Amino acid sequence: MNSFAFIIHPIDPKRDVARKYPVLGKVLPEAAIHFFSRFWPPLKLSRVTGARSAATGAEAEGWILAVPYTSRRMLSLPPKEVYRKIIAAGELAQSLGAQILGLGAYTSVIGDGGVTIARELDIAVTSGDSYTASVAVDATREAARQMGLDIGATTLAIVGASGAIGGVVAQLFAPSVAQLLLVGRQPARLEGLVAKLAAAGHHNVTLSTQVADIRQAEVVMTVTSSGGNLVQPDMLRRGAVVCDVSRPRDVSWAVSRARDDVLVIDGGLVRVPGTIDFGFDYGLPPDLTYGCFAETIALALEGRYEDYSIGRELSVAQVQEMAALTAKHGFSLAALRSFERKLDESLIQQVKARATSAT
Repeated sequence: MNSFAFIIHPIDPKRDVARKYPVLGKVLPEAAIHFFSRFWPPLKLSRVTGARSAATGAEAEGWILAVPYTSRRMLSLPPKEVYRKIIAAGELAQSLGAQILGLGAYTSVIGDGGVTIARELDIAVTSGDSYTASVAVDATREAARQMGLDIGATTLAIVGASGAIGGVVAQLFAPSVAQLLLVGRQPARLEGLVAKLAAAGHHNVTLSTQVADIRQAEVVMTVTSSGGNLVQPDMLRRGAVVCDVSRPRDVSWAVSRARDDVLVIDGGLVRVPGTIDFGFDYGLPPDLTYGCFAETIALALEGRYEDYSIGRELSVAQVQEMAALTAKHGFSLAALRSFERKLDESLIQQVKARATSAT
């Protein structure tokens, strides 16, 4: 049997702890959860069954594992300490029989993007970032289409463009948008990306270190590890489409309350082929998962047990290869969601109507 494991960790501390430990999630204050997360060992949350390839009929089973660090705790600790706990979770995956390990959320971005973790384990490791990038691009294009935007005539802003996903998304979009606005905190990395785009013949690029500059863009993608609430209501132009790939989310919940004239979508969620049972409620509808988890399952279905999507850079070729591999096995982009609720056509039309009405 093809097998995998996938690591998650608390994003919303009280809510996520309560999924496994209802009493602790209820009685512990958030500050205590942040503190104790440093000392809690990795643990197995569930067994995952029912993934089946549409092309080959192959099945894959696996496990969801937890590294109990909260996002805040993970960012505040030395990378070497965080590595130790992630590696311990990887060793747990090995003992369970997993043949590939997926790194979810911040476990994939700490330090060197999974390179050290892969080196220390005897099983394959992936961050899942290639398929995350692929489905985010697809979801953004679909949201723009439903809002009546001509993607070829838009300015597209990428917040977090100096990261692995942001950099490859910029390369994927550069040939098909009027203007790219790359936003990040590391000017040198942004300039390196501009040089790469220019070498490929794409000169429609501007840079900024200020998130507020996304007001210039009709379409925005956010792919940072900043820890939440980066994008505020006054930063978005009327009728904007925003794809928030980050968890914790970059787009403040205040946007959902204050801006009914913009469309915010939750990255790109994926439908898994077969009759998947994740065995644990980690906040998504039963048959859906994130692109990073889907990439891990797809590699297991393919029997391709090699390190994938690790390090600080992704290539367009990797993303395209993963898009083809997942399509082969029957993974597909799910219906668009916004702030954890499904977006149906009528809701999108309401946003579109408000965006085009007189101010």
